[in-house]
Amino acid sequence: MDRPRKDAGPGTVARADAPRPAPHELAPHEVVLIHGSDLDRGLDEHEARDRLERYGPNVLPRADTAGWPVRWLRQFHHPLIYILLASAAITLLLGDLVDSAVILAVLLVNAVVGFVQESRAEAALDELRAMARTRARVVRGGRVAEVPSEELVPGDLVLLEAGDKVPADLRLVRVAELCADESALTGESVPVAKDEVVLPQATPVTDRRNMVYSGTVITSGTATGIVVATGAETELGRIHRFVTEAEPLATPLTRKIARFSAILTAAILALSALTFAVGMVRGEPVKETFIAAVALAVAAIPEGLPAVVTITLAIGVSRMAARRAVIRRLPAVETLGSTTVICTDKTGTLTENRMTVRVIRTPDRTVTVTGAGYAPVGELVDEDGRRADLGEDAALRWSLLAGACCNDAAFLGDRASVAGDPTEAAMLVAADKAGLGHEHARARFPRIAEQPFRPERRYMATLHETPDRPGEWIVFVKGATERLVRMCAWEMMAGGECRPLDAGAALRSAEELAGQGLRVLATAMCRVPATAGPEESLDAALRAGTLVFTGMQAMLDPPRPGAVRAVRACRDAGISVKMITGDHATTAAAVARRIGILPGGDVLTGEDLARLTGPEFSAAVERAAVFARVSPEQKLRLVVALQERRHVVAMTGDGVNDAPALRRADIGIAMGRSGTEVAKDAADMVLTDDDFASIEAAAEEGRGVFDNLTKFIVWTLPTNAGQGLVILVAILFGLTLPMLPLQILWINMITAVTLGLTLAFEPKEPGIMRRPPRDPGRPLLTGALVVRILLVAGLMIAGALWLFEWELRRGAGLAEARTAAVNLFVMVELCYLFNCRSLTLPVWRVGLFSNRWSLAGVAAQILAQLALTYLPVMNRLFHTAPIGLDAWLRVLALAGAATLIVAVDKRLRGMHL
Repeated sequence: MDRPRKDAGPGTVARADAPRPAPHELAPHEVVLIHGSDLDRGLDEHEARDRLERYGPNVLPRADTAGWPVRWLRQFHHPLIYILLASAAITLLLGDLVDSAVILAVLLVNAVVGFVQESRAEAALDELRAMARTRARVVRGGRVAEVPSEELVPGDLVLLEAGDKVPADLRLVRVAELCADESALTGESVPVAKDEVVLPQATPVTDRRNMVYSGTVITSGTATGIVVATGAETELGRIHRFVTEAEPLATPLTRKIARFSAILTAAILALSALTFAVGMVRGEPVKETFIAAVALAVAAIPEGLPAVVTITLAIGVSRMAARRAVIRRLPAVETLGSTTVICTDKTGTLTENRMTVRVIRTPDRTVTVTGAGYAPVGELVDEDGRRADLGEDAALRWSLLAGACCNDAAFLGDRASVAGDPTEAAMLVAADKAGLGHEHARARFPRIAEQPFRPERRYMATLHETPDRPGEWIVFVKGATERLVRMCAWEMMAGGECRPLDAGAALRSAEELAGQGLRVLATAMCRVPATAGPEESLDAALRAGTLVFTGMQAMLDPPRPGAVRAVRACRDAGISVKMITGDHATTAAAVARRIGILPGGDVLTGEDLARLTGPEFSAAVERAAVFARVSPEQKLRLVVALQERRHVVAMTGDGVNDAPALRRADIGIAMGRSGTEVAKDAADMVLTDDDFASIEAAAEEGRGVFDNLTKFIVWTLPTNAGQGLVILVAILFGLTLPMLPLQILWINMITAVTLGLTLAFEPKEPGIMRRPPRDPGRPLLTGALVVRILLVAGLMIAGALWLFEWELRRGAGLAEARTAAVNLFVMVELCYLFNCRSLTLPVWRVGLFSNRWSLAGVAAQILAQLALTYLPVMNRLFHTAPIGLDAWLRVLALAGAATLIVAVDKRLRGMHL
């Protein structure tokens, strides 16, 4: 509806406080009266300018967004980032400019990536606004003019023809054979026929055939419509508001890291404070106690975690791209591995998005058509399994000719797309598979007159010349079976003879095919003498009711070849698949049965959902497997309801109507080929082949990515905890610090790169898609992981303190003793790495060479430790000293013992963390 005027005068739009019926429930003259317009002259230029001032331009409003400085600073608003900033400040205070610069560089890279991704997400709204910008032909002051769509106002009279993009929401007042492609707005997979009839108030948007909406496209016919809504008041504007309001959620990974970071921050501050307090109580110097507290904080901070998370996700992006899934936002990689529900569109994702004739039924025969899509690959097979012979079946031949000649569709290029109705394209392909060749048939029977399809007629009829009978013309008709049986007196048999039509049998046959989810079009023909004019002859043949019924062609949009397997794989992996489509419930249910989605679930329509509230709605959404004829608001509501039931939701879509749900879902998945730019920009992932099977492949990769992130966390947390707690133990017992803060920072930064990062390249675990999804509420710090942390940290603490004190007692210097302790920590981390390479398998089952990066990392770490120990420049920088072979033997023995103990624990307590 249009926005209220600031004042109301004669002949203008009704007052804002006056109740006004919706345009679709009013007659054309009533809509014209309400909007103060004229069916012949439209608005005059003065009134149009006046309304443009009052209502504003016909554009979608720009959302109030934070400026780039605020968005840039927002990238640093995270507990873990605070810890790293503190770490950088601490290392700077300690005089280590290099390490401080490294930490700040990591923060800068993460911030740049986040800033760019957020900016690209905002572009979705800009693209949505751009969709409505076009030029429109309007009648103003009785003259036709072309104006920018931004200047349209309520009451404008707009002229439409095939190929036009609808510039605003229009109530149709004159219609001539109009069809509109509304798939981007409603999800309807075929063009919708339009007329100007009055509809009930409760008619949903998808069924308002007397309206056309901004952003949709006219595919055929002409019409005149009056503007009833512009800008934010259009259906496109409503979706714009949903996109604005549907803020993207944090992913499972980011939520868990946020919780983990908050716990880690509190733990580090508490332990540092405890260290400082104990030192003060024991009478230690303030400066030394402060250095010890700083050392503990530096030791406990996993500086490499953000970098490793980013790199691991980036590796997942590369792997998914190879499997036709392009990731736009890095956290989406991991989210796929956490997904518990996939809400998928039907057309183009589960199906080919190419209507295909599957069955042709004549009065005495049923023929199956093989092949799928628009390629003329396939054949017609009779009930005995033999190829149908058109020379032996006149009814089949004439049905195919009717489908090819009474047809306005045409293929573009190499049949990659079609101009016209997809159902008509399917009939062309059927003729080609039968060997008729639709182009040859059209050339053989030139069209000389036609009656295009109209909703009230429910058929299309054409008149053609005949090459073999110059004194006759042929009438071909196709349309709804129930309509054609009333126009036919005869039915044709295979031998060419005709008998009286059995209308009941024809209708029962059509109902049977429709019950299988097939769209049925009946065909008929007759010969007429070429005595009168073409138009008169065609009208007379159709009025006479003496057409010959030749059969029915039943078609469907076939499932993609890999969709059935992919749905089954998702079910085996514990991922529920739900179909959400704008198509009718019968069609959606039939496709769902073929693909394997429907068993065990209900089918709900948008009307069903509208009647449900609160717990009833939530329970119904959980139970249902197919949702048909749903609105954009309901799609969004479905996603929210599933998330409230603790599901991690992946949502697919390709149209403008999908954008709000894509943005709200835990992971939005857009179609790369058929998807609108709005959907792609609102999504986290884009499928380059529009295939549901690619979602299943990406989910498998996502699980592998999360596994590898978990492996790194399982590896890094115990080592960081060990380094921090060794400082605390030393303070508690009044011991000399076994490691300096700078040495601890060396361990953290070097091992994270050379050792921890190699876990990002681990191959996927066997059976990864046969285990249930992870519980979204499961924290990073599980009880088993806490036990592992304490075990490994305890082994490190005991080993380092014993070795440090042993070296001092045997006469080694303080620098040598600390060097031995540092090398022990590194060797334990190095050996522990192999225990972390699999979450489920023991070390010897993983395979030494299954991840060559780990071997390269181990070699690099050993060289780095030798340099730290024996190079004079490193000795000066890090206060280390060369150690002897006997010290190395003790280091290796302690590291081996620790590795053996961890392996035994892994075996006894189970390997899942």
